[in-house]
Amino acid sequence: MAFRCQRDSYAREFTTTVVSCRPAELQTEGSNGKKVLSGFHVVLEDTLLFPEGGGQPDDRGTINDISVLRVTRRGEQADHFTQTPLDPGSQVLVRVDWERRFDHMQQHSGQHLITAVADHLFKLKTTSWELGRLRSAIELDTPSMTAEQVAAIEQSVNEKIRDRLPVNVRELSLDDPEVEQVKGRGLPDDHAGPIRVVSIKGVDSNMCCGTHVSNLSDLQVIKILGTEKGKKNKTNLIFLAGNRVLKWMERSHGTEKALTALLKCGAEDHVEAVKKLQNSTKILQKNNLNLLRDLAVHIAHSLRNSPDCGGVVMLHRKEGDSEFMNIIANEIGSEDTLLFLTVGDEKGAGLFLLAGPPASVETLGPRVAEVLEGKGAGKKGRFQGKATKMSRRTEVQVLLQDYISTQC
Repeated sequence: MAFRCQRDSYAREFTTTVVSCRPAELQTEGSNGKKVLSGFHVVLEDTLLFPEGGGQPDDRGTINDISVLRVTRRGEQADHFTQTPLDPGSQVLVRVDWERRFDHMQQHSGQHLITAVADHLFKLKTTSWELGRLRSAIELDTPSMTAEQVAAIEQSVNEKIRDRLPVNVRELSLDDPEVEQVKGRGLPDDHAGPIRVVSIKGVDSNMCCGTHVSNLSDLQVIKILGTEKGKKNKTNLIFLAGNRVLKWMERSHGTEKALTALLKCGAEDHVEAVKKLQNSTKILQKNNLNLLRDLAVHIAHSLRNSPDCGGVVMLHRKEGDSEFMNIIANEIGSEDTLLFLTVGDEKGAGLFLLAGPPASVETLGPRVAEVLEGKGAGKKGRFQGKATKMSRRTEVQVLLQDYISTQC
């Protein structure tokens, strides 16, 4: 049986009857990790909300203003997950999230069109596709594509959109001879009822369970963003259709205006301006590195002549890196001195280096890392790592001095 959403993809609300309602759980993933929601699986006599399938995500919407968080197909039925129960036998009003639905219709019909054109022009077969949250991808059975092929496909699909070609949906019985002539990647194991065929006039005819536009003009435009290397010697063709193209252009235009203001030049000069900035940054980084190295040598000489040399020597700098600390350690030498160097935020995160007699460093290194609530490793008289609590450097100083006093 075809659901109401499949018979009329443009319907936005309708009334139906609750068949059953049973307790259920829904596993979700968010910024805070996985979470299990308790709720109910509601089965309706018919549904306006598409259950995920055929590469297309499920719809969102409401049943009597109760949010539907997931829709899944189970044979000829659709399970609607809600967190509020509904009484079997009651009449309910179902509304679809139209913005999400129409977006999926545009992307799915766009995929059918691109797939058909890629096959017709270059014999490139589609092996799978994904309707993503921001962009969609069609997996083509080819190791690579040329820029000319991509441009030709984009030009052809947009010509067909401008031709306003109709898109029709038919249902065929399983024993209909025409089924053998229709393209498709097979039916689900639990499929029941007639075969649903989506046809673009004069272009394509394909088995599909998804929601589609009724005319290619509703796609507005298709933009192919490029290709990416796929799995098993295949190529992913990345595309946007309809409103997604407009949103992409809006974002791109916003970025362009921001860059124009920052770079103080027109959009046509953005790339060259960024290249100049990159070159300048590289020169500055190189000069800065040379200065840090010179500074490290100077600091090492000062520390080597300090009265603490031969005991515990400590130094912290906000600027620096591992190389900076290692230069100081190399210049001072560590045969009879415990050298504790740190760089980074005085109270927060940073890097540390403990250098000294190998036996002492081997003993003290892990304890230093523990005090600083960090991690590290070492060998041959050096132990270095990352710390999260630089504010505890004085505790490390006490630890090192206590150790030295026990060795005297």
